[in-house]
Amino acid sequence: MANLTPAIESLAAEIGENVYIDVAKWHLHLNDAHLHTTVAQKVFQLIEDKSLSEETVTKVLKEIKVPLGGGKIEVSLADLLPMKCQVSLMDILEKFQDEY
Repeated sequence: MANLTPAIESLAAEIGENVYIDVAKWHLHLNDAHLHTTVAQKVFQLIEDKSLSEETVTKVLKEIKVPLGGGKIEVSLADLLPMKCQVSLMDILEKFQDEY
């Protein structure tokens, strides 16, 4: 896993800068929300397993719970990402997979 760390960090940086959650029309990039590394680690496995698809990525995003209101509730990351960001995320992942 040590040699994979730079690849995951690179993927996390790309995700963090280009994908955001939308709360009341307020955009919070995943790097600012400290979610970019979690997403990168989870989707990296899909890339390695050659099982990257919109369906598998959506499943991963639904499994990542984001605490809101000081932890009073948790919402899936899939529910917080606008469709535009989900499309951007897939573009980033497909490009990364092609280069990996």
